[in-house]
Amino acid sequence: MYDVNIEELETLENWLKESKNKQLFANFLKINYAIDVNINPFDTEKAIKEFLVRIRKNQRDSKKRKLIRTFGYTTAAIFAGVLATTYFFKDNLFNIPFEVTPTIITQDVILPGTNKATLTLNDGSQISLEKGKSFQTQNANSNGEQIVYDVEQQNSSEIVYNYLTIPRGGQYFVKLSDGTQVWLNSETQLKYPVNFVKGKTRQVELVYGEAYFDVSSSTIHGGAEFKVFNHSQEIEVLGTEFNIKAYRDESNIYTTLVEGNVVVSNNFFKQSLVPNEQSDLDIETNNFTVKEVNVDIETSWKRGTFRFVDKPLKSIMKVISRWYDVDVIFINKALESVQFIGVIDKQQSIDEVLSIMKSTSINDYVIKDKTLLLK
Repeated sequence: MYDVNIEELETLENWLKESKNKQLFANFLKINYAIDVNINPFDTEKAIKEFLVRIRKNQRDSKKRKLIRTFGYTTAAIFAGVLATTYFFKDNLFNIPFEVTPTIITQDVILPGTNKATLTLNDGSQISLEKGKSFQTQNANSNGEQIVYDVEQQNSSEIVYNYLTIPRGGQYFVKLSDGTQVWLNSETQLKYPVNFVKGKTRQVELVYGEAYFDVSSSTIHGGAEFKVFNHSQEIEVLGTEFNIKAYRDESNIYTTLVEGNVVVSNNFFKQSLVPNEQSDLDIETNNFTVKEVNVDIETSWKRGTFRFVDKPLKSIMKVISRWYDVDVIFINKALESVQFIGVIDKQQSIDEVLSIMKSTSINDYVIKDKTLLLK
């Protein structure tokens, strides 16, 4: 455990009085606070106030005992020392000095992803959807951040398809004509009917990527089932919430059930899932397994965070790559298997995220143009 003296505590308290330092501290906490994935929403302002109270208490206590100096007077070392001394984080997990000045060579500003997509109509024409651009068709309207289709026409008998394609660095929401809500993650494409045929099975296709479905119940659609297809499996549902992850650069398809009931199948298997279960289909071997998971972790991307628990950096960097639209190269191949635990706010800058990883998981990094090099 690290220990600090009264001068260091005073130095840190004075450092936090600067607004830019206070913001840096807040960003650090926002990324690292949620090792326990079941905690309540985080209040950084409250956390800073509580932290200052702890500092003052330590100042009083320091007068009564002799402290051993572990670090020098750099702000980063003092910061890490006080965190460990006061047990501000759980079980001394983040007891590695926080580096506030990463090694960066950058030509482009790399920003977090935003709400954006490309809508492809039945005639092949494409419309860019993004914040600040409204768009309307005969069947749908978009405010730039989501697209909503009109309630299905009861006499519709012809299937007309649209495609919604989400690029790297994007996400989008679509409400289908039957009321089904779909959240689409970065690098995803969904094919769906503009209107469903009354009484017929409602079918959509997740061409690739990741999507969270909140399906409109079959009871309000004359018992019509809802199915989601992709190239290796299909999912039958009656009315439920679930997540499908089927990226083109990954050999596994993960289906995670949040509520209700689904049946996952292809030519080789057919398996029903219950809430909190996840199926894993290896598309290369066709091996199919089911396990219990924490759905809050698996679907955190939909709520504005990425939650990682003992995930290797190779997997994590795929998520980072898609959301920040960067290419990632491991200069040090050994880092690919290093595990990371933490929560990342999707609105954090990539520099803030990597600075935290540098203090816990990676040695160094360089950003050049749109490429991230991990050392």
